[in-house]
Amino acid sequence: MSLSRAPDQSPTPTDTTEPSTTLILGLGNVLLTDEGVGAAVLRVLAPLAEADPRLSLQDGGTLSFTLAGPIAEAARLVVVDAANLGQPPGSVRVLEGADMDAQLAQHAASVHEVSLSDLFDIARLTDSLPARRALVGIQPERIEWGSELTAPVAAAVPRAAAEIEALLRRWDLDT
Repeated sequence: MSLSRAPDQSPTPTDTTEPSTTLILGLGNVLLTDEGVGAAVLRVLAPLAEADPRLSLQDGGTLSFTLAGPIAEAARLVVVDAANLGQPPGSVRVLEGADMDAQLAQHAASVHEVSLSDLFDIARLTDSLPARRALVGIQPERIEWGSELTAPVAAAVPRAAAEIEALLRRWDLDT
């Protein structure tokens, strides 16, 4: 805590608590068409993160156990990934907390080296799973060799970024 002084007033305490860090983790393989949507959303969010030191963007690629550390260090976590939502291609859905966990448990099979569910299990074992966490899933149209997103998924990228911004604003108001 530090002290600040207004003109002609006695010192008053000000809160200098470190701001909460929010990790926005984009997942996926950019060489597998719609599987690369996480990286695309991170590119759209880059200006937001540059303006807000509380935000940390990380391209998690196809996952690895090295992501356990950044997840454990984050106060809040937003994961962006292609997800089987059972909806039309390009659909965007935000799943928070227990809803996110249920989605991950239901779709535990992953094309990634390590599943997000595995990383969450590590965080639970170390009591470091962020209480505020969400999955922003985008329904893929195709996952096959190719470096371009399909049209419906490319069109969903700005919507996913807007959903993340709205989620962060809501979380800030709830604190």
